[in-house]
Amino acid sequence: MPLFPSYRREIAAERERIARGAQVVETSAGPVQYATLGEGLPLLAIHGAGGGFDQGLDIAGSIAGAGYRVIAPSRFGYLGTPLPADASAPAQARAHASLLDALGIHETNVVGASAGAPSAMQFAIQFPERTKHLILMVPAAYAPRVDGAPSVTPPSGLTFLFDTALRSDFLFWALLRGAPKFATRAILATPPAVVAAASLPEQARVAEMMRHILPVSPRRLGLLNDAAVTRAIPRYPLERIAAPTLVLSAKDDGYGTWDCARYTAQAIPNARFVGFESGGHLLVGHQDELRAEILAFLDPICRILPPPFDNPLKARQSQPIEGGPGNE
Repeated sequence: MPLFPSYRREIAAERERIARGAQVVETSAGPVQYATLGEGLPLLAIHGAGGGFDQGLDIAGSIAGAGYRVIAPSRFGYLGTPLPADASAPAQARAHASLLDALGIHETNVVGASAGAPSAMQFAIQFPERTKHLILMVPAAYAPRVDGAPSVTPPSGLTFLFDTALRSDFLFWALLRGAPKFATRAILATPPAVVAAASLPEQARVAEMMRHILPVSPRRLGLLNDAAVTRAIPRYPLERIAAPTLVLSAKDDGYGTWDCARYTAQAIPNARFVGFESGGHLLVGHQDELRAEILAFLDPICRILPPPFDNPLKARQSQPIEGGPGNE
């Protein structure tokens, strides 16, 4: 099959997908793009790096059919939401609140995934009265490192991709075609072997998450901003988060969020940590468990699983991290 005709057809389909999937609303923080899915209690789904409203729907879409209205914004610099002069995590949190104001929503459940976690935590800190529950999935968050290294560590090859494939829709598309295992490890921070051993539906989900980074050109400013935010993420006053909090990660996450997640869960007063031995940054192979965990957390009356650390498939609560709460 000729290369360029195939590229043009596939990139046109992705551009059409994002063009018809959302709308832009004027808020006190400027224009914000968002999409909604489902009916019921509001759930703000904050996407990670390389995302947009579409990734937010990918992350929380399975919750929409269980009595929740998923609201998925595009964060600063992604798709239809411009990058302002102040694109910090606290400013993003204020933009989330402004979007909810525009939609007439006061209180919401909040899910922050990966690089979306900083603004999710900031939302819970700045607007405690508006945060019903907080869920942090593979969070880009602070963790004390003995050697003073950054809390979040990019997988090998990601810096190279920022200078090459992530600058161009065509180059990124060609990377997905020519080196999918490399892309899975370097961008999705998930071991390719974990994906290969997963079920066919899980493999399809991973492929879709990767494909939904296309087109990458209208996401590049957001990617660069996320890289700057997560490279030097400070320790937030997590003790001020009053909402019940669920924090999830996997030991083999290529971004190193395991320690970040444990430290965050230990510092937030009313938090639970659920860890998996494997699954990478996308928590591959655990989607049914995750959905059950999240629904039980949001509504304990609907609990259908035993407590998370009684489940042999999951890691038990780890000991406090050196330098973390309880070791001071």
